[in-house]
Amino acid sequence: MDDKRGRFEAQVLPHLDAAYRLARWLTRSPGDADDAVQEAMLRAFRAFDALRGADAKAWLLAIVRNCSSTALREKQRRGFVPLPAEDEGADGAAMIATSPDPESAALRRDDARTLDRLMASLSEEHREILVLREIEDMDYREIATVTNLPIGTVMSRLARARAALADIMNGEAKPDAAHPHLRRVK
Repeated sequence: MDDKRGRFEAQVLPHLDAAYRLARWLTRSPGDADDAVQEAMLRAFRAFDALRGADAKAWLLAIVRNCSSTALREKQRRGFVPLPAEDEGADGAAMIATSPDPESAALRRDDARTLDRLMASLSEEHREILVLREIEDMDYREIATVTNLPIGTVMSRLARARAALADIMNGEAKPDAAHPHLRRVK
């Protein structure tokens, strides 16, 4: 048991931050992300012996993706409505300046809020693919493993997601028949 635990800690735990970031972007709630990652880590530990030479990060993020999807379906089934400011500064981290001056810290917080708002306006599949590629810096093969999609689909979905995000950033996107996957950004 200790050998399994040691191997798990060495191969999987280094990817815990990536797991949380993915869950956070998919669930759009810190609490739901915590729950999804906790469930994913339990499932990963139980199934760890089945991991044979595979990329531990892609393997773990596939589990996180499934747990996040399950959490979202359960949340929808229950009809849960989050509090408006549930994800803003809940842990106070957004208020801590990590830069030399308050102006830079404020600009970074504003950029983070803008990115969150823009990403929230994308469909779940586009948000997921952008997080995996641009935030987690995964290659196409790893993304294909996580999402269980062919590489060609990953590439085309990423191109469409980037285009949709660019449209939103340029203020050109309107939720209509041309962009049914977009919601109006407030």
